[in-house]
Amino acid sequence: MEQNKPLVAVVIIHWNRKQLLEKFLPALTKSTYPNLKIILADNNSKDRSTEWVKQNFPHIQIIKNNENYGYAGGYNRALLYVQADYYVLLNNDVEVTPDWIEPIIDVVENDKSIAAAQPKIIDYNNQTLFEYAGAAGGYMDYLGYAFCRGRIFEKIETDTNQYNSIQKVFWVSGACMFIRSEVFRSLDGFDEYFFAHMEEIDLCWRMQLKGYNAVVVPQSKVYHVGGGTLSKQSPYKTYLNFRNSLIMLTKNLPISTLIWLIPVRSTLDLISSIYFLINGFPRYSASIHKAHAQYFFKFSKWWKLREQNNSVKPIKKLSSVYKRSIVFEHFIKRNSIFSKLNKKHFNL
Repeated sequence: MEQNKPLVAVVIIHWNRKQLLEKFLPALTKSTYPNLKIILADNNSKDRSTEWVKQNFPHIQIIKNNENYGYAGGYNRALLYVQADYYVLLNNDVEVTPDWIEPIIDVVENDKSIAAAQPKIIDYNNQTLFEYAGAAGGYMDYLGYAFCRGRIFEKIETDTNQYNSIQKVFWVSGACMFIRSEVFRSLDGFDEYFFAHMEEIDLCWRMQLKGYNAVVVPQSKVYHVGGGTLSKQSPYKTYLNFRNSLIMLTKNLPISTLIWLIPVRSTLDLISSIYFLINGFPRYSASIHKAHAQYFFKFSKWWKLREQNNSVKPIKKLSSVYKRSIVFEHFIKRNSIFSKLNKKHFNL
């Protein structure tokens, strides 16, 4: 039986927070998929995480990086040593169900155009809700703002099985990303300049430019704590999100789009910084200004990254893009429910 199933390697990126491994590894080891190996990609933890895994789960392979390279760099280095048909990139704060792998592998194996997939991601701490980082699949609007089926900005929907259909999406969550190993390698993995946050969207964008698709398979379900390594309230996370979003746009869009889009995004980001400031979050406001300062100060570096892509397209021509402004929809029209977005405005 095992020989008939593709080899799946679940690779957990980890840096300190041994308690997360203690909490979530036991469920992972009960996965029912028959041709599976589990690997811990450790970013040089100092809390004896790897020693604990060796003692309690000796069958789990450990790849230890010599320093903390973040999500992007940590995976790039670790996956050089992993041979499998599929990688499952799993955060250390995710609880899986026993049969979470089978539905996704079945779907992807039946469609060679699919390079990446994710399960439905539910909030571990409130299991009636979708979880911020991925929900039921990721989308993009024409201004380059990411949102999800089940989560628009900070508004998170209750899961009532309303998004249980298998769906093509723009991006899949880095919290639990299934990806064909050959595609990951052909794209040279993640962009390490991102360090953490947005690198999975950038990778899916580059995948799409190469003709591949990404899907969500809600018949698979996992539970994500969120902020397990870097707190949701971290100003550094705010900085990375705003900076990396601008870098991603610069890498992947035509010059004719960037000429107008970067000024528009900068203006909207400025409004965000003012919002944070007047609502008592000066550190978040400062993080946005820091993100823009580094983006423009190192613009030539980000511009050179465009050499990775020789097939950039206008954003409205990409699949699973909302051809309107999700900012306008959310903040002006006060619509925060994905299913209420007009389907005719999606490029599906």
